[in-house]
Amino acid sequence: MCGGVIAGLSYAIPPEKPLLPYALSYNLGRVFSYSLAGFIAGALGQIFSHQIASGVVVLQLISGVFLLLLGAYIGNWWRLLTRLESFGALFWRRISPFARRFVPFKHPISALPYGLIWGWLPCGLVYSTLAWSIASGSATASALQMAAFGLGTLPATLLLAFSSNELLNFTKSPRVRQIIAIALLCYGAFTIAQALSHHL
Repeated sequence: MCGGVIAGLSYAIPPEKPLLPYALSYNLGRVFSYSLAGFIAGALGQIFSHQIASGVVVLQLISGVFLLLLGAYIGNWWRLLTRLESFGALFWRRISPFARRFVPFKHPISALPYGLIWGWLPCGLVYSTLAWSIASGSATASALQMAAFGLGTLPATLLLAFSSNELLNFTKSPRVRQIIAIALLCYGAFTIAQALSHHL
């Protein structure tokens, strides 16, 4: 998702300083942005589910479809999610210049607002996870799910910060990506089937 960004952190950190405090601060900001996005999206989903008959079912179906799209995206079979990334890029171009104000980092705290901004980087993986979290029908639950997603990616992003080339090569492996893609496709199909069974 943002391997290039993580790898680039090393150039923003003073050479004599340890990397870990800056990487943790950056990721804390990133996870907070994910949680905020989840809260906003979850609040909208909560309103929708209360206003529309079978609103929760509709949200579950949307969630399942996005999981299928994510599987196709990661498997490199159909990259429709890149179109969503292009829409997100419109917002991203407006806020990304603010991140430059914090580079180079003078203190680990400087990496926190940098991470807050980079948490809004257009990414199909984040968008699909966000769509999945909306199905909870609750702003709080959606925020917690996005926080869990951010924390779940923390080990990978920290590894990228310390050994970006090796991990990036592993994640780019077609076999690894296809295994993950198939698992997502199965879960997406299960989510759709479950939603339809509740509706029928």
